Amino acid sequence: MGANNDYNSPSFKKLLDSLQQQSWELELIISGFAIFGLFTAYEPLRIEMVNAENEQQIYRFVVYLILQISCSILLFNLLLHVILRGLWIGSLGLRYVSGDIEFEKLRYSERFTKYLQKRIVSFDRYIANLENYCSVLFAISFLLIFYVLAMTMIILSIVLVVNFILESDHLNEGVAITLGSVLIVFIITGMILTFIDFLTQGWLKKKKWISRIYFPIYWVFSFLTLSFLYRPLVYNFLDNRFGRRLILLLVPIYIAILMMTSLEYRSSNYLDKDQRSSSTFANKENYADMLTEDGDFPGHMVIPSKVINKPFLQVFVPFSENLENRIFAYNDSLRPEIDRRGLSTSMKVTTNWNDQITSARQKDSIRKRYLRTFNETHAFQIDSLDMDEDFILTTGINNILGFETYLNISDLEEGKHLLRLRRKRNEKDAVVTVTDVILPFWFFKN
Repeated sequence: MGANNDYNSPSFKKLLDSLQQQSWELELIISGFAIFGLFTAYEPLRIEMVNAENEQQIYRFVVYLILQISCSILLFNLLLHVILRGLWIGSLGLRYVSGDIEFEKLRYSERFTKYLQKRIVSFDRYIANLENYCSVLFAISFLLIFYVLAMTMIILSIVLVVNFILESDHLNEGVAITLGSVLIVFIITGMILTFIDFLTQGWLKKKKWISRIYFPIYWVFSFLTLSFLYRPLVYNFLDNRFGRRLILLLVPIYIAILMMTSLEYRSSNYLDKDQRSSSTFANKENYADMLTEDGDFPGHMVIPSKVINKPFLQVFVPFSENLENRIFAYNDSLRPEIDRRGLSTSMKVTTNWNDQITSARQKDSIRKRYLRTFNETHAFQIDSLDMDEDFILTTGINNILGFETYLNISDLEEGKHLLRLRRKRNEKDAVVTVTDVILPFWFFKN
């Protein structure tokens, strides 16, 4: 088996030549299945990304953002590949019927005939160019995903240095700052040099004195960016003029597409639908009956509807990491010695929490203190009437964890009212009260 796969053997080269001639069939099959799968996955990925952003889960948000970017790149490239490959197949069919272009039969003037002969040359050349574009575009689609992965690995490296060195509790402050700063400077410098080398298509490797300095950085970044997985593909592109031109052509195309997708038409100088709820604006994210789409997620406070016709008002406040940071800032005794927020696994290797929370009773006691602190710091105001009801923990819309309570509004007058969520916070040596959310609603008795 090993002898048959020897890349130097004539039989293996013959096999590769045969596969190369038939590769367009495999390309179309793979492209078809990939496009179907990507279209199916695109919307769920977008919803999960929005959900992670809404819940302020930065790691989860970055993962889904990278997946969506990769999905978008593959979709664009594979759709373009299918279109060009279809044009190539159509051209082959036309060539079978009419052969090459016979400019003399067109009876154009000499000037146009010479111009067209110079620009087009022959129909066979046009088919060959289409074949080159299709083959290179198909290969480059997956290469670009590796580039996205490489950029992600660099950003992840910077985040890890910040979290585990600069903000480490186990290292001396001076050592942490020095080591962390050196590593971040090295990573950023290496990232810039690698990007310059990519744009110049290997210019830093060509200059003898620069290459000596660049080689150690290149060696480290080959592991950091996982480039050893796709390096042969890169250099196969770079040693081909056609491949180099296509890579450089796709970069401005992606930038242009990104700019076009960010364009929007403004119909007013002052009015905007993407703003927080206030006394003059009601955002749908704050009303449960308006959250009907899969990508709709609750805002900082949610009530059932704009129009309330019951003697009570249900209020739901979704949980977020930022909310927990505010709880810790107000009651520092709740702050754990080891912060477990972030990525975790359901596989439990040990039951030792290392911060003296060892029993279910102790954990339950801390949760009660946590909830008591939340109730102490949060209160309501309807118009000028202060209201203070206790929250409980629950799961609400889309199974989102949060705090829920019910307000008695039976004595309110019919008409428009403003519900304010008020929050206490420590500011220097004083406790101040701020308004987090303002929601307009209308109350009418049945």
